[in-house]
Amino acid sequence: MASASSETDDGQMTGAATADPANQQKPVSEVLGSVHTTNFPDLLRQLGGCLLVSTYQAGKLVILRPDGASINTHFRTFNRPMGMAADGERLALGAHIEIIEFRNMPAVARRLQDPPRHDAVFLARRGHITGAIDIHEMAWDKGGELWFVNTLFSCLCTLDGKSSFVPRWRPSFVTSYAPEDRCHLNGLGLRDGRPRYLTALGETDTPQGWRANKRDGGLLIDMAADRVIARGLSMPHSPRWYDGRLWVLESGRGALVTVDPKSGAKTDVARVPGFARGLDFIGPVAFIGLSQLRESNAFTDIEITEANADRQSGVWAVHIGTGNTIGLLKFTGGVQEIFAVQALAGTLFPEVIHEGEFLRTSYALPDEALREVAFTPPPATAETAP
Repeated sequence: MASASSETDDGQMTGAATADPANQQKPVSEVLGSVHTTNFPDLLRQLGGCLLVSTYQAGKLVILRPDGASINTHFRTFNRPMGMAADGERLALGAHIEIIEFRNMPAVARRLQDPPRHDAVFLARRGHITGAIDIHEMAWDKGGELWFVNTLFSCLCTLDGKSSFVPRWRPSFVTSYAPEDRCHLNGLGLRDGRPRYLTALGETDTPQGWRANKRDGGLLIDMAADRVIARGLSMPHSPRWYDGRLWVLESGRGALVTVDPKSGAKTDVARVPGFARGLDFIGPVAFIGLSQLRESNAFTDIEITEANADRQSGVWAVHIGTGNTIGLLKFTGGVQEIFAVQALAGTLFPEVIHEGEFLRTSYALPDEALREVAFTPPPATAETAP
């Protein structure tokens, strides 16, 4: 295992690095590795959870799991993974042309390792072909229905059994449905179990019109009230209602902010050294995804790229009471951009399986059917006969 160091806000140099063994034969520039502050594993254990991170740039879903004194960065390959939603029982992942849904089958853990160490095993259960619609953030409402941001068509959608997607809402300034990414609708936040807050990069109604004012053309929308809460935001993403406050990332400034849902007044809580996108919370800690941004990325020419040449890619842990960075994990190769960060509270060492032998030989049945499962005993042989 390699070693390296990182610096927290208090100046203390600490760290440990990990790399996926499956990638050790790759050229150095492609090795999927990471470096983290030594407190990061214990921080996750104390909070009682782990993290899922998607990166469409690298084509990976990354599971950040505490493993002794290190973070086990477990990589799963998907075609352009972006938005996701997860809890202890289910996981939904938006990929290039589909939404893949997984269910937790903890009994499979006994087959993965002896003695078992996984406390959740998410197996693929179904896929829904949406077409290439640039799926952004996703969430389940309190009734269990999955909502997702369809960025290409500038709308918020759900699924049914026959359609590619079902548009349920679009900003009032977008006059029609078209695959034109008119405002770059991207973030989705629930309140009281219902879709409520959305972010967009522009209040525009022309094909990719948002690009004309990337620096401060962003807005935060209250879907229920059908009004814009705040304008003039720098590439906002990831609206969240948490701890009685409305949070949002101003990605263009590398800032975690709170916004007054009535007045639209915003308050900076923390600044981070990268393009901030992807946000979730466990207890008093916000986990923020950071991206370096490649020079060819459309999200350049903004404040964070001008003021901070040494932009980082990884996950920063920020205390929401003080705004201080209390831990971090930085990718050292292969991953330059983070899309979504999803906390799994109550789970420390999960697995995600979407191909291979365990899908072929693992079966989920209704409880009624499980009560009638009985295996035929093997026939007696000379050695087993009485």
